Formats: sequence, structure tokens, C-alpha cells
Amino acid sequence: MDIAPSPIPSRTQYVLEAVKHGILTGRLRPGQPLVEAELATQFGVSKTPVREALKTLAGRGLVVMSEYKGATVRTVDTAMAHAVYDVRLLLEPEALRRTVTTRADLAGASAALERSAAAADPAGRSLANRDFHRALYLPCGNPLLAGILDELRDQAALVSAIAWQAVPSWEREADEHREILARALDGDADGAAAALYDHIASFVRRAFPEVAEVAEVPERPEGAGGLAPGAARAAEASP
Repeated sequence: MDIAPSPIPSRTQYVLEAVKHGILTGRLRPGQPLVEAELATQFGVSKTPVREALKTLAGRGLVVMSEYKGATVRTVDTAMAHAVYDVRLLLEPEALRRTVTTRADLAGASAALERSAAAADPAGRSLANRDFHRALYLPCGNPLLAGILDELRDQAALVSAIAWQAVPSWEREADEHREILARALDGDADGAAAALYDHIASFVRRAFPEVAEVAEVPERPEGAGGLAPGAARAAEASP
């Protein structure tokens, strides 16, 4: 019986993953130029897959494209961190609350925790962290809500990687992840959502105090599953 060979990743995907890994490990520094010709030589490909990979990374918020300067690694500034975490605080706890309410399978979150613990570098931890959060919100039952959060995944991973270089707090965050998952597995929808809200808010205050000050990150409202009462009611009313 013939066994079909494993598919070979496209050149574009290969370049994309390599550049993303370089960004998330800090090997490619914020603001560093990403020259197509140099990357093509480095990876042994033509400029076309490099150009397509950089466009995709720009769409994901990891690379900035300029008509005059070309492509550069995205710089994590106050405005970016504020925007990313503002949206996460508003949406992620409610998405998790809905996931738990529907008793969705959370095996993916457990697996991501194991990968994070075994990761050999900040990029591996950041990507596992991203997968953990996605496993919590993806089964929320609202594809639009999950899609909005999906669009932030790479940017959140970049923010985390940069923050961990200055404040290596990933072990504390791993403990918080375990608490969130334990509450979710117990069927405590409001408790899991509240723990997730506190987890995200405390990371902002710890790693980006200037963002917390600008954004005025609040303490978690009581009785709203991580959302202010008005936001929670609006979420319940949505289809």
C-alpha cells in the first residue's frame, strides 16, 4: 500500500513562519528593515514569496509596509498595546463565558498549556499562549466574535514577547492560565470569565504601566463575568 508523502509547505508559508519566528524571538528587532532581496537570498527563494509573506505579516500586524521605507518590523508602542488589550478586555471574557456555558471541548487549551511549559524560547511560549486563548474563545458560538479576536492573535503574541523581554512574568501567567482553565472545566462560566479578565488586566498593569494609565484599565466589575453590566446585557441580546 502506497503512503502519500507529507505535503511540503509553500515557499511563501516557509518564509512567513521563519520571519514571524524571528520577530517573536526578538532576533528581528522592532523597526528593523525587512529587505526582500536579502530575505530571498537568506531563504533561497525568489522575491515573490518573500513579498507575499511580508504582505500577509503586515495584514496580521507584525510588519509595517511603507511606500518609501519598504517593510519593517512592527514597533510595539503605547497606542498598539492600548488598542490590542482594550479589545481583548472587552471581548475575550464574554467569549469564554459563552464557551463554558455551551460546555465546549477545551482539550485544545489543555494541550496549549503543556506546549507552553515545554517551550524552549519566548516565541514558543508566546505562540502557545496565543493558542491557549484561542482554544477558550473559538467555541463561543459566535463566528464574528471569534473572528475579531483571531485578528488580534499575532499582535497579542508580539506584545507578549516584547513584554517578556523586559518583565519575564510568563510563569505567573501560566499559573493564571491554569486557574482559568480549571474554572472553565468546572463549568463556572462567570468565574472563568472573571479570572480571564483579571489575567489580561493584570498583565497590562504589570508589563505596560503607561498603557494602563492611558487606558485607565479598571478593576473587574463584579457580577458581569468580566464585562460591565451594560456590555454584558448587550452581549446577551446579540444573536
